[in-house]
Amino acid sequence: MAETSTVERAYALARTGEFAGLPELKARLVREGCRAVEPLLAGRSLQGHLRAICQATYKKPGEE
Repeated sequence: MAETSTVERAYALARTGEFAGLPELKARLVREGCRAVEPLLAGRSLQGHLRAICQATYKKPGEE
């Protein structure tokens, strides 16, 4: 099976509802061992997409 790219993983994580914004999302990618997180997620459009997904799906801890 092919390895998931950093960008694909970023989108998957953003959709989980666990992240309020990009700093937390990027930190998680780094902890998971994703490579070149900052350069790969540096694009303004990509950041806008990920930020919008995080904002739309984020649930505070304890929130259903």
